[in-house]
Amino acid sequence: MRRAPSKRALWDTTLTEVLAGHYEPDERGRRTPESLYGAAKMWAYLQRRGIPVARCTVERLMRINGWKGVVRRKKVRTTEPDPAASRAPDLVDRQFRVPAPNMLLVADFTYVRLASGVFVYTAFVIDAYAGRILGWECSTSKHTAFVEKAIRQAVALRAREGHPIGGAIHHSDAGSQYTAVKLGETLALSDLRPSIGSVGDAYDNALAETTIGLYKTEAIRDDSPFRRGPLTRIADVEFLTADWVGWFNQSRIMHRLGRRPPAEHEAEYYSLHAEQPAGDR
Repeated sequence: MRRAPSKRALWDTTLTEVLAGHYEPDERGRRTPESLYGAAKMWAYLQRRGIPVARCTVERLMRINGWKGVVRRKKVRTTEPDPAASRAPDLVDRQFRVPAPNMLLVADFTYVRLASGVFVYTAFVIDAYAGRILGWECSTSKHTAFVEKAIRQAVALRAREGHPIGGAIHHSDAGSQYTAVKLGETLALSDLRPSIGSVGDAYDNALAETTIGLYKTEAIRDDSPFRRGPLTRIADVEFLTADWVGWFNQSRIMHRLGRRPPAEHEAEYYSLHAEQPAGDR
């Protein structure tokens, strides 16, 4: 007579099915964005869904089934300084922790290689408080215009949300796009204070570098759950970026935010400080 499965075995089977729903491709060959998570984030994700599972159980079942999260790749620097351009002062000094939204924006851009070998460039503007991406823009050229558009998107988004962004610091590295006179005019018109990293290494703009590293690892890589096939045109990169940014802001778990997504962390701030503009300090 066969012994009935134990409670642990039954629970393991149930959890394995839940995990397989993320890490194994569906009938269309697609996986969920949460398939990017390692054991720690997947455990936090299950907790948020109300599934009371121990972290060691998630680790054990993922190990048994060979499921792993992705590992962030190194970023290749795409901004090139203009030695003749004047620079704004460094108002940040590598201190990227701020007590409220709309105090510090960080900006950078990266490249995406199309199947043809041509490059597309994606610029981001990020609020340092929760790491929420406020603006982004793709371009086939590294001309300053596309980083200006990302800034204007960020300003317009905050205005629509009822949290005007005026007075914030806009921080970047010393790439020529960010020291251009035209970009300075865009910042002035948006009531943003320019800041340029003073040392000249990746730590000058660490938060933006980290976000771009996640973008390349989670969205651009060939086996990304956000990919729909080869990237053959700029529109493919735009669709992919829009999907990833939406998930990143609304759903991606951040350990530094108490295992919450950026938008949720921001929303909690605004609910607790409803009477005081976020940037007023």
